[in-house]
Order: sequence, then C-alpha cells, then structure tokens
Amino acid sequence: MAIDVDVLRVFTDPDGNHGNPLGVVDAATVDPGDRQRIAHELGYSETIFIDVPESGATSAHVRIFTPATELPFAGHPTVGAAWWLRDKGLAVHTLQVPAGIVQVAYEDDLVVVRARSDWAPEFAIHDVESTDELAAADPSDYADDAHHYLWTWTDREAGHIRARMFATDLGVPEDEATGAAAVRITDYLSRDLTIVQGRGSVIHTVWSPEGWVRVAGRVVSDGNRRLD
Repeated sequence: MAIDVDVLRVFTDPDGNHGNPLGVVDAATVDPGDRQRIAHELGYSETIFIDVPESGATSAHVRIFTPATELPFAGHPTVGAAWWLRDKGLAVHTLQVPAGIVQVAYEDDLVVVRARSDWAPEFAIHDVESTDELAAADPSDYADDAHHYLWTWTDREAGHIRARMFATDLGVPEDEATGAAAVRITDYLSRDLTIVQGRGSVIHTVWSPEGWVRVAGRVVSDGNRRLD
C-alpha cells in the first residue's frame, strides 16, 4: 500500500531558505512495525508519525524515528509536527512524546516548543575557535559512537553562534538543523541563543534555570512524497 509523506523544512531562515527536511506521516495509515523501515527508506534525519487528533483537541501523540532508531524527543520533528497540525486547522497546545509533554505555542511565523534539557540526547560539545575552523571540520574525524556538536561565537554579546552536528550512530552523518542539540547548547551556555547551523538554518532558543528550554523556528512545506 502506498504511503503518503508530507515533507517539511524546519528551521528555515526568514526567507524560507535552508531548513532541515522532515517526513510527516499520519500514524493511522501505517502499521507501527513499519515505522522504522519507512524512516530508513525516506532517509531524512527524522521522520515523525502523528496520531492526528479530533477537531478541537489540544494535544497529539507523536513518535519520532531517525533512519536507524527511535528517539524519545527531538526538536525539529516536534516543531514541524506543531506547524503541520496548525496547517490542517488542528493547532495544539501540547505534543506527547515518549520523553514527556512538549508545550507548543505559535508566535506569528514562528512555531515554539518547550522541552526539558535532559530529554535531549547527550552530545559531545566541541568549542571551536573560529567559523573557519568550524567550516573545515570533517565528520569522519569524529568517533561514530557519539553525537558531536561543534560551535563557535559569531556575536557573543548578542548570543549568536554558528554550529554543526555529526551523528553517524543515528544514521545522520551531518544534520542540517538540530533542535535537541540547540536545547543542550542553550543549557550548556545558560543563556538565550540564536543559532545558525549547517548551510544557514536558524534556531532561536530561550533558556530557563529550571531546566526548560524554548526552541523556535520557521517551517515551510516542500509538498508530498509517496512511498510504494
């Protein structure tokens, strides 16, 4: 049976450029045992399966898969799912993921999720001296048994950083924009950030000393894809 997949780009810049591709699937259309296979075949860094709620509901259950494994929480899929639901007239206040309850808000063209920093995977955080050194980094030089987050300041006073993320163990040699890593680096630096990751994707975060981090970004649709 053919499976319809909506393809989004999450964490675009203000002009709708860049962003991390995300596959979105109505969970009712696939067998739960096929989710990992579908995520692998699609090849995006993550694919999210949404239990579409009834009209008027304020929450939705979602499950997130990389090409290699399921994740208890991830940032760009939850931002994308919240946008997708609003686009269908089903804007929600929360998303329920295996890690816990993700709060959702919509602020003009930004979609905001709020999650705990300890829901995100552990990252080996590498403080890099310059954007030139960051650009020259080779994913193959980093051990494939960990997630690696490389970052450097572009404007320390304003809280602007440039970043890259490598996660070969998740089947993602380099991720274009990583919400969970944004959560971790925000907690690590204990301050609000504007993060430019990959080719030019943009993530906005707000830090809380209570362990919560708000992650915000823009989303655009790249249409539909069908798997046979």
